[in-house]
Amino acid sequence: MAGSDSAVPVEELSYTDASRELDAIVDFFEQREVDVDVLVARLERATALIDELDRRLRQTRAQVEELVPRLETLAAESGGGSAAGGGDKSE
Repeated sequence: MAGSDSAVPVEELSYTDASRELDAIVDFFEQREVDVDVLVARLERATALIDELDRRLRQTRAQVEELVPRLETLAAESGGGSAAGGGDKSE
């Protein structure tokens, strides 16, 4: 898997694909003895994947932290109190 996927820059992978590739690298290390040259290449790729996944998580967190106060303001302006009260009686 990593042989063909590693040709794709980590920035171009979806979050899910990057996470799956990282899992495959971890599985690879857990299942066999690894040649030193392969070890270094896989560790470099794993590090790049981890860095990219971390960057995306931080970016998403920043976006959420920016959007939540805006949503709370909109809810307050539109009388959002009824949404918290659970007007749905289907329970």
